[in-house]
Amino acid sequence: MRELKPKSDPLGPENLLVFAGSVIAGTAAAGLSRFSVAAKSPLTGAFGEAEAGGWWIPELKFAGFDAIVIKERARKPIYLWIHDGEAEIRDAGHLWGKLTREAQQEIRAELGDDRVRVALIGPSGEKLVKVACIINELKHANGRTGLGAVMGSKNLKTIAVRGKKRMRVADGEAVKRLSKGLRDTYDEPYFSLGNLGTARITTMLSQQGILPTLNFREGSFDAADAISGETMKKTILVRRGTCYGCFVRCKREVQVGEPYFVDPIYGGPEYETVAAFGSMCGISDLKAISKANQICNAYGLDTISTDNLIAFAMESYENGILTKSDTDGLDLRFGNTGAMVRMLEMIAKREGLGDILAEGICPAAEKFGKGAINFAIHVKGQPAPFHEPRGKVGVGLGYSISPTGADHIEIPHDPFWASEAGVTLLRPLGILEPVDAFDLGPKKVRLFVYLQHYWNLLNSIGICIFTAKPFGPFTLNGIVDYVKAVTGWETSLFDLLKVGERHSAMARMFNVREGFTVQDDVLPDRFFQPMEGGTLKGKNIDKEQFLRAMETYYEMMGWDPETGVPRGGKLAELDLDWLSA
Repeated sequence: MRELKPKSDPLGPENLLVFAGSVIAGTAAAGLSRFSVAAKSPLTGAFGEAEAGGWWIPELKFAGFDAIVIKERARKPIYLWIHDGEAEIRDAGHLWGKLTREAQQEIRAELGDDRVRVALIGPSGEKLVKVACIINELKHANGRTGLGAVMGSKNLKTIAVRGKKRMRVADGEAVKRLSKGLRDTYDEPYFSLGNLGTARITTMLSQQGILPTLNFREGSFDAADAISGETMKKTILVRRGTCYGCFVRCKREVQVGEPYFVDPIYGGPEYETVAAFGSMCGISDLKAISKANQICNAYGLDTISTDNLIAFAMESYENGILTKSDTDGLDLRFGNTGAMVRMLEMIAKREGLGDILAEGICPAAEKFGKGAINFAIHVKGQPAPFHEPRGKVGVGLGYSISPTGADHIEIPHDPFWASEAGVTLLRPLGILEPVDAFDLGPKKVRLFVYLQHYWNLLNSIGICIFTAKPFGPFTLNGIVDYVKAVTGWETSLFDLLKVGERHSAMARMFNVREGFTVQDDVLPDRFFQPMEGGTLKGKNIDKEQFLRAMETYYEMMGWDPETGVPRGGKLAELDLDWLSA
């Protein structure tokens, strides 16, 4: 906000690319391996941000740094080598064009250390594909908003880090005690994230009618069991991966021989990826889904946005907007496994139709014409993740208001708070009564606002949602105690939730200066239309109720309901009055 000029070209040298950890990243407790990357998004033109876990940010902290700001553009391909308080720029000409695995292997060999942690882009980022991501350890992705393309625009292939320092904390005994308490109170069977991974929810969502299917036309998939976490465990899972210091071990590592070769070094599909290349495209082949996951990780693509592009193209094809002459002969119908895999490769390499889709869903829809925009499921140009707002209306509110476009990790999901057990977790916020998942009244908006602050806090402070309530043992007050133990600051829950609210206000002001208005806080029409199939067939979001809820949200946030701009008094209250100038 201070250093990037408004209206800057996201792929121009003036854009800033920021890698940042938090004050508690790299300390002993589980789930503190997450970090943010931010820039102006080439996909949306708005604020761009994406989080990832893994091992990279703890290593950066051990090397003596909290954050990195990348400015300008290198004259030729380079990589950044950070180690023990020093930073070097090195030539990366020999790495340019290589898949992520080969590039990581060469960097580690060149530096003579297999424990160097590498965050890098693949060929898709180099080719400025606008859904390109940044990958670390070949399986942890800063996936959304096209930040891999920003990294590629700067001719930066990778940031390699290695450090041997250890974090100093204010109260080491308290940190040990609190960390042990988290491990001792974690209840694995409750969510089975370690046992079955995030794909454990696939069958359940299908049964509830909220598994996005056939480009969000339906909410249940007949073959959900075939692509579930249970089936993955029984058939192709070879190891459970994890992030630094984490006991949850939710990451999957899968291996396939025929008909698709899949190497476990690229991990395995998360729920989003399973729904992406599975139910969204009508694909029931878990091996093909795993191959798609590997292609995305090897080329450096966001699985969510990339598949949404493919599902959009499939629906356009089935409605006669695209023909085989547009698809290089592919019969791009829902359920065609081979066409899905080939289309993914074409996007990764910018070949044929893939080159058009690589520009993003809105430019592609404009190029196709003939009503294709009706099949583009996005907010602010960012394709929607695979959580159905017609069954979780608060998720729809979150998609609409998110500064980065539709994003499932910036928002609370309604079913958790529709029961007494869920609401119990929220008592420190003053939320005492459950709110129905389909409710769009003031109580739901209030719940959403408070939980949005909480979700923003988790992202800002780098705590994985799977180690924090409602999924894991980190309670709201437990987070406060841990921050105190690490930093020595006399902070409070009130103070930390203000961090979350400040995040919303700053991102909003970034978008305001880039020309975004309340007219951009909209859901695609599909979510206001009845679902065509599944358990919730006929269900839709009432548009008038939704617009009233949005107005209530602006008012609760202290934003002008007519313009969506945070009022001067609210900015001053958040100590952000410098943004109102």
